[in-house]
Amino acid sequence: MPASTEDLAAVSSQLGRRARGVHEVAHRCPCGLPDVVTTEPRLPDGTPFPTVYYLTCPRATGAIGTLEATGRMREFEALLDEPEIAEAYQRAHEAYIADREALGTVPEIAGISAGGMPSRVKCLHVLVAHALAAGPGVNPIGDRALDLLPEWGAAGCCVSLPEQEEDA
Repeated sequence: MPASTEDLAAVSSQLGRRARGVHEVAHRCPCGLPDVVTTEPRLPDGTPFPTVYYLTCPRATGAIGTLEATGRMREFEALLDEPEIAEAYQRAHEAYIADREALGTVPEIAGISAGGMPSRVKCLHVLVAHALAAGPGVNPIGDRALDLLPEWGAAGCCVSLPEQEEDA
């Protein structure tokens, strides 16, 4: 389902800039606002954009930044030495590319996923966004990072939006 005008306003408020290339809302925070959007593989200005799943909630991105700062990235990357995890991460990489290809083919980013997949752990924001959008069991590193995060929606919405007037 395409993002509504209200969803785009919320995402723009979360990002502090106009949302670009949003295809749809991929996941919603418990407060009801989007926290992950699916983006088009090419932005409106023509720029290739490999990040299919984009985390928008500032509370979630802040929590992930804190997680990255604690050195967890090295721990997660060390998990790739385990064959079962490495194979699952490879499958996550392939699924990510397939999801993007379903939206459109962009030759400049063919074969490239995001977040360091399939051989590194580069960006937990992307991996968590993928885990939220795809659901448990698809991205093993995203799932593990997600398990370590606080419930960012527990305190309510991350941004305040003007209430919509109801039509009489």
